[in-house]
Amino acid sequence: MQEQQTMQSMDQPINCRTAEGDIRVLQSEKANVVSQVAQGATAIAPAGIVVGVLTGTEATKRQVAAGDYNAQIDARIAQIRSKCKI
Repeated sequence: MQEQQTMQSMDQPINCRTAEGDIRVLQSEKANVVSQVAQGATAIAPAGIVVGVLTGTEATKRQVAAGDYNAQIDARIAQIRSKCKI
């Protein structure tokens, strides 16, 4: 659920008045994803993870999903910093 909210917030226009707080939230979300992957959570993974469970590639798919998600967060942080000159 948190991941869905984060993805939706990344689609919103950048607000430089809240930029520093937005960056903190995004960085916190990245740390949360790393923690979830370490604990074996699959909530961040796409629906294809179910197939991964059956084929034995679940862990790899989970890591890729987390990496993609974190890359999107990094890109958003870079956009915020660039636009707001932080």
